[in-house]
Amino acid sequence: MTAARALATTSALLFAAVLVGCGPASSSGEVAAKPEGTELGKEVAADMSVKDKVAAYASVRLTADLSRLPENDRKMLPLLIEAAQAMDEVYWLEAFGPKDPFLGAIGDADVRRYAEINYGPWDRLDGDKAFVPGYGAKPDAAQFYPADMTKEEFEKAIAGDAKKAETFKSEYTRIVRKDGVLAAVPYHEAWPEPTARAVAKLEEAAALATDKGLKRYLELRAKALETDDYRASDRAWLDMKDNVVDVVVGPIETYEDKLFGYKAAHEAYVLVKDQEWSKRLAKYATMLPALQKGLPVEAAYKKEVPGTDSDLNAYDVVYYAGDCNAGSKTIAINLPNDETIQLEKGTRRLQLKNAMRAKFDTIMVPIASLLIAEDQRKHVTFDAFFADVMFHEVAHGLGIKKTIDGKGTVRDALKEQAGALEEGKADILGLHMITVLHEKGELPDVALEDAYTTFLAGIFRSVRWGAANAHAQANLSRFHFFQREGAFTRDDATGTYRVDMPKMRAAMDKLSAQILKFQGDGDYQGVVKFMDELGKMDPALQADLDRVGKAGIPKDIVFEQGVEVLGLQPAMEAK
Repeated sequence: MTAARALATTSALLFAAVLVGCGPASSSGEVAAKPEGTELGKEVAADMSVKDKVAAYASVRLTADLSRLPENDRKMLPLLIEAAQAMDEVYWLEAFGPKDPFLGAIGDADVRRYAEINYGPWDRLDGDKAFVPGYGAKPDAAQFYPADMTKEEFEKAIAGDAKKAETFKSEYTRIVRKDGVLAAVPYHEAWPEPTARAVAKLEEAAALATDKGLKRYLELRAKALETDDYRASDRAWLDMKDNVVDVVVGPIETYEDKLFGYKAAHEAYVLVKDQEWSKRLAKYATMLPALQKGLPVEAAYKKEVPGTDSDLNAYDVVYYAGDCNAGSKTIAINLPNDETIQLEKGTRRLQLKNAMRAKFDTIMVPIASLLIAEDQRKHVTFDAFFADVMFHEVAHGLGIKKTIDGKGTVRDALKEQAGALEEGKADILGLHMITVLHEKGELPDVALEDAYTTFLAGIFRSVRWGAANAHAQANLSRFHFFQREGAFTRDDATGTYRVDMPKMRAAMDKLSAQILKFQGDGDYQGVVKFMDELGKMDPALQADLDRVGKAGIPKDIVFEQGVEVLGLQPAMEAK
């Protein structure tokens, strides 16, 4: 299921045939370089409108106010960026294969740039369609499993062996063939060189850190990358309170593994805390246990008690790398994903304010001016958008992590369906939390009509990413659920949508209960049926999204980033 090997031949036709993902992979599963003598991309630039695809990403400079940072923190940033760049290299190997031979074979500059944005030849905002000739469908397995491995073969290999099953299903092992037999290789052994570089840079940064919590985290995270045991570093990350510079680094999310949803992909964010905004958010994380009790679902589906040792802070991002930088860009973080640690200590929620503001100004406001009823457009506000995104992340901590039958985690029970459903849960429970907190007088700065109208506009923003994206699939299913429940109406004369406040409130509670029940029951078949019925694009919605595209409204953002953009010296000079 990985992108298959290319044969050593100068025939472009044969090269195209081998790369469609149908043939057997090499033992490493990596994509070989394209044969010399041909250039990819030249013949597709015009008819694929790749230039327009590149233009659909608005360029944003990632900067932050570094003037108040201590000298050692400023020296740390280039080191953390270098560690992030190593994670970017690993992600290329996980998502596609070696980057340089692939990009070097593309003759057209726009196609090459679009391949850089997408980390490969598949359009992440258009259902993972190939836009470079010679490539077929994007492999569900990415590079995490052998190309010719079936689900049945994987299940057979672990049948009756609990220890082997745990290793094979681990988020931090790559499945390969050794002498024709499936085997699990720890990540640090699968990609040793870039992993070692990241470790070295984190250790150098730790030596500079003056905040004790940050120093401890960086040391433990470096060790985690060497051992693939992340729990100690996750706990240390949760314990940090006063650091201004921060970094999220390592294998985190499992969206890239569309075969099982088991394998985490590498990524990194380098962050600078916005201390003034963070103070405004601190109180909400402590409210999780009470909010859990008030969820609109039967008691069995809310019996777990969320951890309360959680932070909610605002940051400016100064560097994105790997999974979070591929296609649509992340604007908020809720980590760690380890269910055991979530129940034990909670999570940290990071609102990426500068990236969030960029998406609101360049995408949300123009979409609202086109698709939201004219008299409701005033209700699309940044404060409401910030709240919608913030409580989405908080809501990941609500609900249920283990099925109510006691047989395991929701993630294991729902397999590849788990990611999209969890994003849908966070979206809808986030809106539920805003509603409850507003009614209790705890959220006076955001009017409910602002939150609900901005939430609807946000659905149109996210569904444009295509059904291959977990967030987009969650938004598509919610759009059709809301449509069925009458939560909004469409004026055919103006082509605009109007929120019906009472019906949206009722639909919100109904959908919240449905998703929590799917998760608690571990109802894999129920989720598949739900997504098949509601998680697909329909012609009427597509026509409205086409209007958005024709209006030149960006689909997402892409970054100008790095030490030069920040006005810093490279790490070697910073020493």
